Amino acid sequence: MDWKDFREDLLGRIGTLNGYAPDSVGAYMQASGAGRKSGHLDEKTRQLISLAVAVTTRCDGCISVHAREAVSAGATKEEIAEALGVAMSMNMGAALVYSSRAFEAAEQFGASGK
Repeated sequence: MDWKDFREDLLGRIGTLNGYAPDSVGAYMQASGAGRKSGHLDEKTRQLISLAVAVTTRCDGCISVHAREAVSAGATKEEIAEALGVAMSMNMGAALVYSSRAFEAAEQFGASGK
């Protein structure tokens, strides 16, 4: 995938959508920028978190935007890899929690075993 082209195409499509639904796109933009106002996290940290969340939500558009922004904010390959490792563990953690729920459901439906 050419992430640069993908990002540019995506931003163009969002621009078109904005022409038809400016309030909806504007609401997203307002929510997206709201966290910056507190100043508690620096931009690099915000972008690393955003990139990790983009992975957990499986959003290619978000990956294309936040990978670029993380790099622009000074994130190194090592920092990006660590943030992505957190995303991986969160997905594994969610799978573990839901696996325990699925196992409980199977038990309640009469699964046999030890």
